[in-house]
Amino acid sequence: MIGNDPLRNPAFRALGLGERLRELLLGERRPLDCVQVEVTSCCAGRCVYCPHTTQAAFWRSRHMPDAVFAALWPLLRRSGRAHLQGWGEPLLHPRFFDFAALARKAGCQVSSTSCGLCMDADLAARIVQSGMDMLAFSLAGTDAASNAARFGVPFERVCEAVRLVRAAQHASDARKETALEVHLAYLLLADRIDAAAGLPRLMAELDVRTAVISTLDYIAAPEQAALAFASEETDKIARARAVLERAAAQAEEDGREIHYALPGPRPLADAGGCRENVARSLYVDADGALSPCVYLNVPADRDEPRRRVFGNVLDDDPWAVWNSEAFGGFRAALAHNAPDASCLACPKRFEV
Repeated sequence: MIGNDPLRNPAFRALGLGERLRELLLGERRPLDCVQVEVTSCCAGRCVYCPHTTQAAFWRSRHMPDAVFAALWPLLRRSGRAHLQGWGEPLLHPRFFDFAALARKAGCQVSSTSCGLCMDADLAARIVQSGMDMLAFSLAGTDAASNAARFGVPFERVCEAVRLVRAAQHASDARKETALEVHLAYLLLADRIDAAAGLPRLMAELDVRTAVISTLDYIAAPEQAALAFASEETDKIARARAVLERAAAQAEEDGREIHYALPGPRPLADAGGCRENVARSLYVDADGALSPCVYLNVPADRDEPRRRVFGNVLDDDPWAVWNSEAFGGFRAALAHNAPDASCLACPKRFEV
């Protein structure tokens, strides 16, 4: 360790030439596809559907300590990607770029999702120069009115954040410019399905090639169930699918891509029984707790029957936790359509 900085441990050695060749030329696959890391649970937004808003009185706003991220090294070396985002705005963390650099040193692709509120020209330039592979910007509409559910995160502010990053990419020296992909992470709410029809236009205006559409999978308050899509709500799902199919076809004509999934009538037979791919990924919260996915570890100081934690990186070898009988049993049960009670009603089991 250099000084007292746990991120600069000399034991954290970059991949050697032989390791890189095996992965690049032989297609050797790492055991994990992704480690999702909650670098912070702090956020200035007050989106109406988020537990950060509905459980504000119990919310634990905190940044991930450097020592916790450093303890993830055994997982990072075994994962193809590190997604640095959980229940907060990741770019608020003062060492976000140091975390990204360590993940890249471990051989991971690095991605994140941002609300865009703290973006300025300097931050955009740092993102482009950091070597990150993908940055997505969150939206729940295609204009100010349809995006109003993201209270505190003005639509035009998000659009300006995207433009700043795209401008930084264009201004970068061509020899140093990375292959950073800028995406839109679009939340399809059931009370504003038609707004998604505007995605091809918005993507063209912002010069974004890819949009990934998700639905409301964590119901933060009972009254918000109407904003989600349950597998038995076939009429609502059919209407959404028709809108998304047209939008995707229109985007494709313009050389852009819209990816989406909606609940089907039966649980998934592949991906480990879950769209979150818990068979080959896991979630680490800002305190170092290891969970199957983000939805099973909400940072609120209250009883949460869905919370599932199998260990903590500060107390246990995280790779040993992943391979433990308890964690492995959770994944096996889900894959065999006999999931833990925390997963029974989750739409991610049905999305196709």
